[in-house]
Amino acid sequence: MTEVEKHRDRSPVPAGWTYAPAPESTDIVNLRDRYGLFIGGEWVPAKEHFTTVSPRDEAPLAEVGQATASDVEQAVAAAREAFRSWSRISPSERAKYLFRIARILAERAREFAVLESLNGGKPIKESRDVDLPLASAHFFYYAGWADKLEYAFPNRKPKPIGVAGQIIPWNFPLLMLAWKIAPALAGGNTVVLKPAETTPLTALLFADVLRQAELPPGVVNIVTGDGTTGAALVDSDVDKIAFTGSTEVGKAIQRRVAGTGKKLTLELGGKAANILFDDAALDQAVEGIINGIYFNQGHVCCAGSRLFVQESIYEPAIEKLKRRMGTLRVGDPLDKNTDVGAINSREQLNRIEELVQAGKDEGADIYQPPCRLPEKGYWFAPTVFTNVAQSYRIAQEEIFGPVLSVLTFRTPEEAVEKANNTPYGLSAGVWTEKGSRILWMAQQLRAGVVWANTFNRFDPTSPFGGYKESGFGREGGMHGLEPYLAFDGSETFGG
Repeated sequence: MTEVEKHRDRSPVPAGWTYAPAPESTDIVNLRDRYGLFIGGEWVPAKEHFTTVSPRDEAPLAEVGQATASDVEQAVAAAREAFRSWSRISPSERAKYLFRIARILAERAREFAVLESLNGGKPIKESRDVDLPLASAHFFYYAGWADKLEYAFPNRKPKPIGVAGQIIPWNFPLLMLAWKIAPALAGGNTVVLKPAETTPLTALLFADVLRQAELPPGVVNIVTGDGTTGAALVDSDVDKIAFTGSTEVGKAIQRRVAGTGKKLTLELGGKAANILFDDAALDQAVEGIINGIYFNQGHVCCAGSRLFVQESIYEPAIEKLKRRMGTLRVGDPLDKNTDVGAINSREQLNRIEELVQAGKDEGADIYQPPCRLPEKGYWFAPTVFTNVAQSYRIAQEEIFGPVLSVLTFRTPEEAVEKANNTPYGLSAGVWTEKGSRILWMAQQLRAGVVWANTFNRFDPTSPFGGYKESGFGREGGMHGLEPYLAFDGSETFGG
């Protein structure tokens, strides 16, 4: 008998087991009963309020101010006043404030991660390991550029544009805040931020970070509210609007600012294609596909919601995909073991349910792994549709939920044609071992971001944005600075 055989572990493998609950404590978060508006470095009482809830159990968390048009006007005036001094301090001084904010976010990461999951519904391990490190990294990154703008744009003299009105969505509340505020401040602009109605709490907690960093009053102002508040900000006396959200609202904003002279960037919806070739590392690809669509419950503009599988590997790919879906843990967002958390709101859950029913009615085959959904809160099981036609609504419309549609292709040319057959153009993924094919596909795909043998990877140095109905303009990298600057002696709106 060999030495290996003598010492082999012959203990039985358990037939089935589950993770013990590992809940993250909420004690680190101290919420007020009622929040006002953060204007000019002070908390200003709001005349009306609404209640923000936790999607995991619908429990009320806090009352939040509903900003009126006059409140927005007051915030813009505070930002305009602050711009006079903020735009004139030395760039290296501005960088110090951004470095402070980045460091404070890193130090308070656990507090922000818990609040992000509590108010938004995403798993704590995603808030903790993705959202917070990236938010802090964006402030670090743009702090580094603040005193190097003339190197970033050679032979062009950059100037701040003035006051930026920024409207962010509910799927990545803190990260979208960082994507927008960091480059704006680095460029010497001031900001009026409007967070999403359902997820305002991390933005309001961020006001305390600004206090800690001793940012001058009025440089960043935060007004909460519903769509009417956002509309008031679009119509206000700002010099730029930056919006991330639905294509429908983006189009409405574009119509409202037409002819006003305001700068505009839009990061809108998506219906990304994840393209799986027969030479790809299949197990690795399945992990990327799972991450591409079930990360953050599919509440991702660039989610890989359409999977194109080469026909020769269709059966094994679907088998592995379904097996992997069966291991996903759906449940309490504050449990460290949870993979798929709560849907952000009742309204979004209704939208998902409507489109899933449309997929069934149109003839697609649905698969959902067995899982027990909590009785309270907003929940939807991870879902995959097979036997999907290009014309089906689930293959054309953005679902913004944990729903994957699978289609097939035979040749790279067919894959490109099908992938581009969408009004959107935000992102795409390619899975193959051939580098030349990756480069060819990246050139052919009409998408702002193309990932190769990975998906949903972000970095502050890399620009992000789309084509067609996915918007225009870029966030991240040096490209993210440009929308907040005027060049070459052109008029500085805020001056």
